[in-house]
Formats: sequence, structure tokens, C-alpha cells
Amino acid sequence: MLHKVSIAGLTIDPTSNTPIIILQSEDGEQVVPIWIGLLEATSIAAVLQNIHFDRPMTHDLLKSFLDLLEIKVVKIEVNDLRDNTYFAKIYCSSEEKTFSMDARPSDAIAIALRFEAPVYVDDKVIEKSQATDGKSVMLDKSSEGEKWAEYLEKLSPEDFGKYKV
Repeated sequence: MLHKVSIAGLTIDPTSNTPIIILQSEDGEQVVPIWIGLLEATSIAAVLQNIHFDRPMTHDLLKSFLDLLEIKVVKIEVNDLRDNTYFAKIYCSSEEKTFSMDARPSDAIAIALRFEAPVYVDDKVIEKSQATDGKSVMLDKSSEGEKWAEYLEKLSPEDFGKYKV
């Protein structure tokens, strides 16, 4: 089952200074944090904050190209999580055909925002991203990893906000 989500916020991982996009289901029950690149975070933040640049960013360029070809982005789905890597699909349509493309979730979300297309997250992604039995799975066993795991354990959806990236 797919869950329609919105961007609850952009924040920064205090340990690695890596941007995190927080997706939250419409009912507010599920929250999925996805670590993303700085350029993608900047592209997403630009749309969320209605910032326009003199020259097009990559996602703006792609939107212009698809517009010229009369191709619409219908929706995107964050559809899998394997080995701590999220996967997404961008669903497109034109008069001639419909198709989907594999994408990183950050790129897919940046493009969806530009097309005002809905974003969905698959059940299996939510399940895999959730802690098992209320416990986090800590991959980094260092003292920094332990601090980060402790920090994440204490977070609630209300702790996330829209921050400038």
C-alpha cells in the first residue's frame, strides 16, 4: 500500500552535517527520514522557500525539458529500501505513453515539487525504516554512532521543522 506524504522538514544531521529530508504521511502516523546530498537539499529547499536563481538548477532544467516535450510528472514513489539505500520511481505521462524511471528519492522529490506532483511512500519502506521492537538498529558502533543513535531515539515528528539548507 502506498501512503501519500508531504515534506515535514529539512534538517541537518548534527554528526555528519548531512541534510535529512523528513517525509510524513498525511495522517501524521508515519515519518521517514532520508539522508540526502547537499545539492539535492538545496534544490528542494529552493522550491519550498520559493527561491529563484538567475540560472536554472539541474532539476529546473529537467522540468523545462520535460515541459517542452509535453511530458508531465504524475507522481513519485519511494518504493524500496535496501542496504540503507532508498529507491524511488518517477511516473511520467504524455499523450503518446506513460512510463516510469528509477531515481534517487532526493532527485525524485525535487522534481515532484517542481511539477506539484504527489509523493508516496510504500509500506515496505516505512516498515524497513522503522525501528524493530522500538529499538534502533545501530550500524556505527563508535562513540559518535552511539551518540547519534541516542539522539534519533529521542526525536519525535514535532522536533522536525523546515530549516534553510
